[in-house]
Amino acid sequence: MKTGVIGLGDMGSGLAKNLIANGFDVAGLDLSADRIAAFQAMGGTPADTPAEVGTNADAVFVMVMNGAQVKDVLFGKAGLVGAMPAGGAILLSATIKPREAAEVGAMLDGSGLHLIDTPVSGGFPGAQAGTLTMMAAAPDDVLDRFKPVMQAVSANIHHVGTKPGDGQTVKACLQSLIGAQFSATFEAAALAAKAGVPGQVILDVFSTSSAGCGVVNNALEKIIDRQFQGTGSHINTMHKDLTISMGLGEDLGVPLHTASAAMQVFHAGKAKYPDGDNWACTRVIEDIIGAELHREGAK
Repeated sequence: MKTGVIGLGDMGSGLAKNLIANGFDVAGLDLSADRIAAFQAMGGTPADTPAEVGTNADAVFVMVMNGAQVKDVLFGKAGLVGAMPAGGAILLSATIKPREAAEVGAMLDGSGLHLIDTPVSGGFPGAQAGTLTMMAAAPDDVLDRFKPVMQAVSANIHHVGTKPGDGQTVKACLQSLIGAQFSATFEAAALAAKAGVPGQVILDVFSTSSAGCGVVNNALEKIIDRQFQGTGSHINTMHKDLTISMGLGEDLGVPLHTASAAMQVFHAGKAKYPDGDNWACTRVIEDIIGAELHREGAK
């Protein structure tokens, strides 16, 4: 199969890297010249438009930021739809609103193209290592046909439904939990800082306790080493994902008390440190209390 990736940022570059490593031809598109150069250096073929990506592709991953960008890539000027050969698949790996994914599915009716609604989890490390978790929604025969492409970038492929929007719904539920784990970790880190406990002690205890998990452990590592930018987990993305979770809760009439608190933590972090990564939210609390958590103790 020939493949494509639209959006070569922290996540999309990992998709491209692992597709190439698994022997797939990959065409790619991004607005950043630096990202295109890096993609070309790893063996990818740069394209100037979504249509150019799709012209000879059997499967194209769309890893952009929001639903409006997805629709523009697919149906805008020089979009994928109309350029991809019939029978091909668009893998919607971006995280967007479930209803937007359903709208995209309806807009694709009659196009001859398949839509696999498959948001991912695992962040920058998972994307680069090819170990992402995929929440895939499509008919069985479609998933079976394109499984080799998905296996190239994922360690865990879950068939969560058959309709566009099913994958995004599961991702919204997941992000409501991850957001709460993040915000609780940020607060616990600030509490330890104010109490004068060294960060390494907190990491050692948390990581070997029942609270330890990939989300908590990674966040603490970044906090105690004061890595608040350039870690591949920009605060804008998680903030956006939490707004999707909250929107789904509103649509379904489900109260999301903890997720809403987490969203406000991320809103504060995004407002104060707009160029930061998720862990920068901790700095907002640290600024209030006048203490920082470092690996070896107070600085």
